[in-house]
Amino acid sequence: MSSISPIESAKKLAAYKAVDENLPPNAKVIGIGSGSTVVYVAERIGQIFRNKKDDIVCISTGFQSKQLIIDNGLKLGTIEQHPILDIAFDGADEVDHDLNLIKGGGACLFQEKLIASASKKLIIVADFRKQSTYLGENWKQGVPIEVVPIAFTKLINDLKDLGALEVNLRQGGKFKAGPVITDNNNFILDANFGIIKDPKNLHFKLKSLVGVIETGLFTEITEKVYFGENNGEISIWGGDNNKNTEENVNVDTVIEESK
Repeated sequence: MSSISPIESAKKLAAYKAVDENLPPNAKVIGIGSGSTVVYVAERIGQIFRNKKDDIVCISTGFQSKQLIIDNGLKLGTIEQHPILDIAFDGADEVDHDLNLIKGGGACLFQEKLIASASKKLIIVADFRKQSTYLGENWKQGVPIEVVPIAFTKLINDLKDLGALEVNLRQGGKFKAGPVITDNNNFILDANFGIIKDPKNLHFKLKSLVGVIETGLFTEITEKVYFGENNGEISIWGGDNNKNTEENVNVDTVIEESK
């Protein structure tokens, strides 16, 4: 019997199933994102390629995912070396029923979107708390926006003019005095627009502002989302006819079969 909680078992199962069902048999270049569920994605890919790890190259979306790749004994590459990826797996902060995403809670949104846009297929894995009818329903921290540091003050005003209810320069917390610095040496603004019913339009408006590098709104880019549910089951959004499905699978069986 597994000693981990039902939701953690479901997250692991969702990640394993996402890899097993979507990893192309001839994949050579794989993008790996970040997040607590993506940990299991890297683990599963490491199992599949345990005896042929030189056959693939993995591209990271940031520091955490780079460590996941290294920790699982996989070969690390760069987007400069491999500008076209066969598939990418990543997490999300929120997902709506049209498979639009909010990402960037970990401040890696630019590199995450770069890898996603370079991939032939993007698969998301997350837990049930990331599900929403509309973006902004459950993710209250606001849309992450990566900005050029010298522009942040002006952009705060610009974002409020576009309807943001609140805009905050993300701070480093108790371990760092001052703002968060991204892997690209930029700042992050978190802009709360409330419920977002047209994320594609909002994204384009934000990108038009001088000083905005990228937004955490990912639209029309995700193929499928695998969720670990709180009852130990998994649900899948997207795929055939965009029908949502739910499955109850024994995670111990899946883990045993992977050995």
